[in-house]
Amino acid sequence: MLRQVERLPRRIAGYFRHVLRCLTGGSWLRGIALFGGLLTATVFAALLVAWTGLVSVSANTEHWAVTRWFLGFAMRNAVETQSMGIKPPPLDDRTLVLKGAGHYETGCAACHGAPGKPRSLIVQRMIPSPPYLPDHLEQWDPSELFWIVHNGLKYTAMPAWPAYERKDEVWAMVAFLQQLPTMTPAEYEALAFGPTPAPGDGGSSALLDRLSDPLGPVLADCARCHGAEGLGRGAGAFPKLAGQSETYLLESLRAYASGARKSGVMQPIAAGLDDEVLQRLARHYANLPADATVPATDEAVEADKAELAQALRLAEHGATERGVPSCTDCHGPKSGPINPAYPAIAGQYAEYLALQLELFKSGHRGGTDYANVMHSAAQRLTPEQIDQLARYYASQPWEAIERVTEPRD
Repeated sequence: MLRQVERLPRRIAGYFRHVLRCLTGGSWLRGIALFGGLLTATVFAALLVAWTGLVSVSANTEHWAVTRWFLGFAMRNAVETQSMGIKPPPLDDRTLVLKGAGHYETGCAACHGAPGKPRSLIVQRMIPSPPYLPDHLEQWDPSELFWIVHNGLKYTAMPAWPAYERKDEVWAMVAFLQQLPTMTPAEYEALAFGPTPAPGDGGSSALLDRLSDPLGPVLADCARCHGAEGLGRGAGAFPKLAGQSETYLLESLRAYASGARKSGVMQPIAAGLDDEVLQRLARHYANLPADATVPATDEAVEADKAELAQALRLAEHGATERGVPSCTDCHGPKSGPINPAYPAIAGQYAEYLALQLELFKSGHRGGTDYANVMHSAAQRLTPEQIDQLARYYASQPWEAIERVTEPRD
């Protein structure tokens, strides 16, 4: 009996060879013709079924189990193969996690849920239904998550990243997603929303409470990343907006809205607002007081005197041997007015400043009339000079800067 079982695979293989010889007569040309005929018949049968309208395209019925298996199998292997060679940067930086949290609540939570927040009832009726991410992230490594967020997935409603060039934003999302499975609802709320202003507070908090004002809900969204007072929530994930010129803020918002300045985080928000709201937003943040006592970074940027002196020379005089112009001529601090289209960067976060210089250097930031000036200057800066300038300006107290007359729209 055992010998008969061992011979069974050979008998099956021999049977199939016998059938193949009978069908082809031992001719390889007839074999090719047979294969072509079977393929043509299969395609014709599929087209016939599609033409009759018998294929179910209703989202009210699930895929067959074999269909679900095949689609998942194909997607899993495609992501594994196409993410090979992607090397993650360090992802334990809280600044990255914070930046990713801000966008996740706006762009992802409705479909994928969050700690303490179920998925929208609408997306649960989609086929395929977007997964509840906190329960599914551990099966993907950082490179694979990057590929999915960056490229999206066809036929799943998962879009590619709106600003494909901004890999730094995608890595911020990956850093956040790595933390998501272990977050409590309270931790998620703190990351995604920040401190909630108490009702009746003065200043900008009062404006947030006046929901009858059309700008109120918009400012509530802005405050999740930039803080209710426009000071960036005390971390380099988001820039300080308070006290910047109205002209600079409005030109930046318009550039985001048009897509001329690339950002998968800011563009979807700005593009959904009309120009009147953009003007009111710019005016609101320009009129907020910039608090010079807020530290530029968590460590308040400490540097030795020799390094600060070197950075000061670079900021005031540039690097003539590399063709780098002075920073203070455009951005201050200096006596005399500056162009209102230029941002004041004293007291800004070092991490934010360094990232913007890197984006200018790579050509991935622009959209306003003077971006070409920064492209040229940043391309000539060394990584060490970028770090020096960022930390120098972050260490300087913010001060009100005299500007040339700002045109009103």
